[in-house]
Amino acid sequence: MKAIVYRKIGDPSVLELIERDVPEPGPDEVRVRIHASGINPTDWRARSSAAWPMPYPEVTPHHDGGGVIDAVGPGVETFAPGDRVWVMMAGFGYNTGTAQEFTVVPASWVRPLAEDASFEVGASLGVPALTAHRALTVAEDGPRRLAPNALDGCTVLVTGGAGAVGHAAIQLARWAGATAITTVSGPEKAALATAAGAHHVVNYREGDPAAEIRAVAKEGVDIIVEVAVAKNIDLDLAVLKNGGTIAVYADDSPKVELDILQNIQLNARFQFLLLFTGAERMAAAADDVTAAVRDGAMGVGEEHGLPVVRFPLAETAAAQLALQNGAVGKVIVDPTA
Repeated sequence: MKAIVYRKIGDPSVLELIERDVPEPGPDEVRVRIHASGINPTDWRARSSAAWPMPYPEVTPHHDGGGVIDAVGPGVETFAPGDRVWVMMAGFGYNTGTAQEFTVVPASWVRPLAEDASFEVGASLGVPALTAHRALTVAEDGPRRLAPNALDGCTVLVTGGAGAVGHAAIQLARWAGATAITTVSGPEKAALATAAGAHHVVNYREGDPAAEIRAVAKEGVDIIVEVAVAKNIDLDLAVLKNGGTIAVYADDSPKVELDILQNIQLNARFQFLLLFTGAERMAAAADDVTAAVRDGAMGVGEEHGLPVVRFPLAETAAAQLALQNGAVGKVIVDPTA
C-alpha cells in the first residue's frame, strides 16, 4: 500500500510517498480503507516545529479520516468489514495516521458514518468537531452532552466562523438549539458562515461589532468559542454575559492581557482547551457528533459553508502547505486518487 511518512522535522519537502505492507489489526483493533484524510493545523505544526519532538523515527501524519472497515481484529464486535466509519485521533499514541491507503486503529477511535454522509464529512470531524463540542460543553451551568434542545435559550458567539472548528461549532450549536452568532473578516467568509447555519454574521472589521452582537444578545452571549483570544479579548468582554464562558481552543499570540476588575465584575469564566485529554469525555463527544451527522447537521462543501480542497495522496506536501498558507475550507488528501 501507499503511505506518506516523514523522518525528520522540517518543511513540506520532508514528506515522502512510500510503499509498505498492509497492516493487520490486532485485538480490539480495526483496519480502515481510507477514502479521505483530513488535515488540521496540528499536522503541519508537528511536522515543522522543533518544539514538537518526533514521537517515532518515522511518522505517518493526520489524525482524521473517512473510510470503510476492511478487517477487524479479535474481540471487535461493534464493527464489521464494509461498515462506513469516521476516524479520530489516528496519530495520537500510535503511528497510524490517515495519510495512507489503510490504517489500523483501536475500534474505540472510529464511529459509524451515516450512509448519506460523504467520506469528506468523515474526514472533517475528528479534531475540529470534537474541539467544537468541548468548547460548547464547558460552561459552569451548561450541558456536558449535546443533543437537540441541549442548548435551548443559549446564545453562542463563534469567532472565525469560516474556519474548520468555527464551522463545526456553528453547526453543533444550531443542532443543539442555540442561537449562533459568528464574526468574520469579510463578505466571502460571511457567506460561508451563513451557509454553515449561523443565525447572525458580524464583520468585525466594520462598524461597531460589539453593538451588532448586543443588538441580538441584549444580555450578552453565554459562550464564546474563541480562536484568537489575544486579538479579540476587548470584543469578547464587551459582549459576554455576566457569568459567561470564553472557551479558548487556539491562539494567535502567546500572551493575553486581562483587566482583572472587569473580569471579576463579569464573573467571567475562561476555559482553555486541550483536546486529547479525558477518554470518557472524548468518547461521549464522538457519540454526540455521530448523532449530529446522522441528523444531517454536519455537512461540508461550499453549500454547507466549508469548501473542500482536494489533493491526491502523492501531493500531501502541497496539501499541508495549502493549509499552512491559509486555504479557506477543509483540505483533504485522497489516498484512492
